[in-house]
Amino acid sequence: MKPLTVIGFLGSTLDASKFGPSRWSKWRPTVGLAMHEDLRVDRLILLHGTPHRRLAEYVAEDIGSVSPETHVDLRLLDFRDPWDFEEVYGKLLDFARAEPFDPDTEDYLIHITTGTHVAQICLFLLTEARYLPGRLLQTQPERGTPNPAGTWNTIDLDLSRYDSIATRFAVASAESTSFLKSGIDTRNVAFNRMIDEIEKVALRSKAPILLMGPTGAGKSLLARRIYELKKLKHQVAGSFVEVNCATLKGDGAMSALFGHRKGAFTGAVADRPGLLRAADKGMLFLDEIGELGLDEQAMILRAIEDKRFLPVGADKEAASDFQLIAGTNRDLGEAVASGAFRDDLYARLNLWTFHLPGLADRREDIEPNLDYELDRFAEREGDRASFNKEARQRYVAFATGPGAAWPGNFRDLAASVTRMATLSPKGRIDLECVNAEIARLQRLWSGQCDQGDDILARLLGREALEAIDPFDRVQLVETIRVCRRSRSLSEAGRALFTASRARRSSANDADRLRKYLARFGLDWASITDDRA
Repeated sequence: MKPLTVIGFLGSTLDASKFGPSRWSKWRPTVGLAMHEDLRVDRLILLHGTPHRRLAEYVAEDIGSVSPETHVDLRLLDFRDPWDFEEVYGKLLDFARAEPFDPDTEDYLIHITTGTHVAQICLFLLTEARYLPGRLLQTQPERGTPNPAGTWNTIDLDLSRYDSIATRFAVASAESTSFLKSGIDTRNVAFNRMIDEIEKVALRSKAPILLMGPTGAGKSLLARRIYELKKLKHQVAGSFVEVNCATLKGDGAMSALFGHRKGAFTGAVADRPGLLRAADKGMLFLDEIGELGLDEQAMILRAIEDKRFLPVGADKEAASDFQLIAGTNRDLGEAVASGAFRDDLYARLNLWTFHLPGLADRREDIEPNLDYELDRFAEREGDRASFNKEARQRYVAFATGPGAAWPGNFRDLAASVTRMATLSPKGRIDLECVNAEIARLQRLWSGQCDQGDDILARLLGREALEAIDPFDRVQLVETIRVCRRSRSLSEAGRALFTASRARRSSANDADRLRKYLARFGLDWASITDDRA
């Protein structure tokens, strides 16, 4: 067995006693440590303050009389205020860092029965963080028996050793992640991995979070779910305040965000606290933050860093302690390069940046989202609708195939489900209803896709674009659109050559498409990488 070292505080009350034989009939926690036949203490590091030096020496003498093999190492550790958490933790941390622990040759127990409650909490935290490399030791008197040794037990903080506790923590973690996904059983591996990371960040950090992604990708919903998760864990007490920065224009932007004083400008007939004040102790979601002007950006930066800002027309600063989540569908890096966005604000937001993919990049999540949207419709309208088997198969096949563009992402899907649920006879969405909806979506999307020249200019450059005939441009743009809606080169080839391939006994559609793209210096990777 390795030698055992116990670390603990002297109990100024529990360890005290009158000198004389009667003291041996009293339970004294520190002395009792050395009186157990099944607990051999080789060294006891006894922490004590200057006022209790004599008691510490007295206790050490008694330990020596009952356990000569136990070496008592008296350590002086004074606190100006033993109930000041910051001071106690800081000095114990300094002690732990200075101590030459060697877990390979010694075992350690941290005695948390004695000392103030603050000291006990600090010993627990330092042990849990492994600054003190041991297990917790708890002692107590034995009920109904005059036993001066009392009883003892250890607490191992390695939760992985306790199957039931580990299982409960795993379930709690899964519930948190499911909470952020609104209970939707999403199947996209990259998205699920991102949500796992967001859940960790949301519960462990108060720093700003930046959500990037196309319009309709779910930034607003995710921001609200992050807030609700933090509120569930009692990490925020204030409100969730959502602001669409694209609607804040001119002088009204400053007033809406930071508030104003009465008479600050024409029409300011009363004080206005502003949206930042409304988010105090809560969360502020600035959607489309890239649309804010540079002056507003500067004030937002100061409000994030100092929790203070100056309302319009005021001569005294206001305060608000909020966590910021920012959303944007713009490339803020490019906006910084062009001078449209402050680099210092971008640097502050860019600590935790998450890119939400569009629906076209998460086609495997369309089917589980159908049930979610049907549930939302039922809650909103009080009328439940559902697909019959053939209708569901037809809709899922279209929605996950290359012919579905989903330019509006989840907003398009939500609107589509709402239309079908509303128009379905007796709440049953049938094949006729689905076919009508598919035709409607195809008509809607035909006028919403990107401008062809913009796509080609981004991929090829303006100079190369000018060298391509207008006829070839139209064909190339449609080819690129089909590629971006497809999950592989082969799938895109089958969609593009569906008619001609039916007339041939064999065909390599992927190779045919690859050669076509190569005529313009393009390949599958360059097209799909540019999709975002």
